[in-house]
Amino acid sequence: EVVILTGDNPQTAQAIADQAGVDRFVAEVMPQDKAQEVARQKARGKVVGMAGDGINDAPALSAADVGFAISSGSDIAIEAADVTLMRNSLKSVADAISLSRATLSKIRQNLFFAFIYNVLGIPLAALGMLNPVIAGAAMAMSSVSVVSNALLLKRWKPISPHSKEK
Repeated sequence: EVVILTGDNPQTAQAIADQAGVDRFVAEVMPQDKAQEVARQKARGKVVGMAGDGINDAPALSAADVGFAISSGSDIAIEAADVTLMRNSLKSVADAISLSRATLSKIRQNLFFAFIYNVLGIPLAALGMLNPVIAGAAMAMSSVSVVSNALLLKRWKPISPHSKEK
């Protein structure tokens, strides 16, 4: 669910919501009220992501589960946020989430690879059934497979069409 919380007047908020395709907005919100709304949503069990660029957004950015600051924003907002978006576009939030999911997937895959190598190698080595040279080569191959798999993240592409950059 996307909600726009803005200090702007209702007419401006409505225009921005219409342009962004967002159904729900709250206008004329004070900075402390943004942080309180984030806390209310978290208390309801929701995972809250907050995007902002100004000093007035800093309390809500730090209160959110994940705060996204726009790089052209204030230093305070950037410091309060967990993620700084390098492009001045809210579409970068979707890209950041997509990249984090891809990264977590690679971490899980790499843990699986390392686990398999160790589950197979340690008992065989402990029982003396694995030549130390082969064990060393298997550990090296484990490292190579993990690094090679992680390098596949270079193939990740942004999901939003706002940039032709890789």
